[in-house]
Amino acid sequence: MKKVLILINSSGGLCDFRGEFVEALCAKYEVWVSMPDDVKEKELVEMGCHIVKTPINRRGINPLEDLKLYRAYGKIMKDLQPSLVATYTIKPNIYGGFTAGMKKIPYIATITGLGGAFDRTGVLLKLIVGMYRAGLKRAACVFFQNEENRSIFQNMGITAKKTRMVMGSGVSLEKHTYEPYPEREETHFLFVGRVMKERGILEYVEAAKRLHSDRVFFDIMGYCDEDYEELLDDLEKEGVIRQIGFHTQVHEYLAAADAIVVASFHEGMSNALIEGAATGRPVIASNISGCMEAFEEGVTGFGFTPGKPEELIDAMKKFLSLSGEERAAMGRRGREKMEREFDRKMVTAAYMDEVGQILGREPEGRQ
Repeated sequence: MKKVLILINSSGGLCDFRGEFVEALCAKYEVWVSMPDDVKEKELVEMGCHIVKTPINRRGINPLEDLKLYRAYGKIMKDLQPSLVATYTIKPNIYGGFTAGMKKIPYIATITGLGGAFDRTGVLLKLIVGMYRAGLKRAACVFFQNEENRSIFQNMGITAKKTRMVMGSGVSLEKHTYEPYPEREETHFLFVGRVMKERGILEYVEAAKRLHSDRVFFDIMGYCDEDYEELLDDLEKEGVIRQIGFHTQVHEYLAAADAIVVASFHEGMSNALIEGAATGRPVIASNISGCMEAFEEGVTGFGFTPGKPEELIDAMKKFLSLSGEERAAMGRRGREKMEREFDRKMVTAAYMDEVGQILGREPEGRQ
């Protein structure tokens, strides 16, 4: 049985957003997963995966740590001799891709978003671009989640043998079922995402300060960056916001909300938006690639310019002016859009099609 090696920086991300792809791989191949944590190890093992623990500092830029990661990937590939490597997120894409390319192992990569990497300038930007070029140039296929990211890579000369577009990770319509819209006098906005500057937490907090009342509530769900813990704790004591914390099972929280808010500066494709829309909830989202594809202005939600709290506040005021029936209709139209365009089964099929094409070819000689 051919081996497929998956390189990731989070077991939760793989299991929650790409579990169907993993299950499809396990049905045909021997699947190994290199990951730094055990959050979803039990679930991945039950799917049929073999686990290799590989430490990753996701946000760090320590060259020695990255050298260890590169060497670790080299050892894993030497020991396993996989027929295909699949990588997700920046460091697995760069170091895993470079290693697989050097060993002439076919590999596919997924660009799940650029974060602030390409906002840099000067030498640092040149370094980032150079690393991406090295990591992806031998890729059999690079999957992108929005056209803007693909254009940026093309303009920077970051190329692969082939690129392919998918609608993010898609959404599981069975897991995120449509839920009846809440019937109540209150309105609950729900911020979903890591609590950090580039996710728009400061703009959301500013909106909460201005609009919260005994009938308008602002909830926050996600892992809190330590830079904002004191700020959010103080605001919670004042009754401005409510912290829900990080959860791996989010459906019940999406269903309990009136509108899902994503205020990011950068996205590949926002899972929070498509999961919220699949649940039947209107969305309020940044007008950026990775968000705009997931909603229709005035039809399934409202958009605003990221980093502009006044625009976010205006979008929320528009939503607050809607009747319960209008909000529910907006949520139903969001669900219909997800069924038409974002069904995860379509995304899984695209990946399996590419895997089938690659593994059907004669393997190249390896180092």
